[in-house]
Amino acid sequence: MSCLLEVKNLVTRFYSDGATIHAVNGISYALDEGESLAIVGESGSGKSVGVMSVMGLIRFPPGRVESGEVIFKGRDLLKLSSSEMRKVRGSEIAMVFQDPMTSLNPVLPIGLQLMEPLQAHMGLDKNAARNRAAELLALVGLPGAVERLGDFPFQFSGGQRQRIMIAMALTCNPSVLIADEPTTALDVTIQAQIVELIKDLQQKLGMAIIWISHNLALVAGVVDKVIVMYSGYIVEQAPVDDLYERPAHPYTMGLLQAIPSLDQRNQERLASIEGMPPDLRAPAVACPFAPRCPYVVDQCRQAVPPLQSVGPHHTAACWRAAELRNVHSFGEIV
Repeated sequence: MSCLLEVKNLVTRFYSDGATIHAVNGISYALDEGESLAIVGESGSGKSVGVMSVMGLIRFPPGRVESGEVIFKGRDLLKLSSSEMRKVRGSEIAMVFQDPMTSLNPVLPIGLQLMEPLQAHMGLDKNAARNRAAELLALVGLPGAVERLGDFPFQFSGGQRQRIMIAMALTCNPSVLIADEPTTALDVTIQAQIVELIKDLQQKLGMAIIWISHNLALVAGVVDKVIVMYSGYIVEQAPVDDLYERPAHPYTMGLLQAIPSLDQRNQERLASIEGMPPDLRAPAVACPFAPRCPYVVDQCRQAVPPLQSVGPHHTAACWRAAELRNVHSFGEIV
């Protein structure tokens, strides 16, 4: 597989009321053709801001991409004009947002909303666009696709609306699909259906996928590799199996220990990560996780740790990463 998208040292800031919010702090990663990647972390970790920066969706004021490169098919997206970026966005890189209830225009039939990008990006006439819209609705498993093109968003359930949003993202056969917590507003049963739908579509269409989630359990069976973000930094990245079996960063370990298990017979209460996330108004001068870390040492309070290799394609930003690979439970070194 060849590299499709490469993000290099991406930095994004927000400016409000005289304060600077350090939202994304020099993140780098790569996505290969047909690969699936998860970016996980708690709210405020920078995972959604990072992909919105890639998509050119950060507006000033209040936000701005300060530096970095986003290389997609040989071009730096950060250097494209607004009109050039609009041709990429939707046609080559598409995004499914987390709230299907508000992402659709409530006063337009869904058929018109599906047809618009087909006519704008693909140059289809009205009849061809309508036929393709019906095909897309059928592709995402919406019954009675042709008959429902004239229906409005309020006539669909939450799960159906999310299927429509996925269909809209696929209108122009994108090379990359970004799914920004696409199951957050849905109940558990529908969440599983949407995850399986996106997984099946990836296999059928061969596109690469970036999953954005706070739920490590949700992405475990659907991605090739995982990036863990905290306080605007990438703190760990690894192939999915290696990350779950041998995490090397205390924050990742804490997230994994907090996942409920179906077998609670030999388990005590779920582990929790004590403390509060850092204030993003202050630039980090030490490890941002140090105040909450059970393994903290003096070096952690003196400098921000760089990502270092702890295994094949596995890196972690922790001064004790190699040592922590032998930890069996959060807070206990064996």
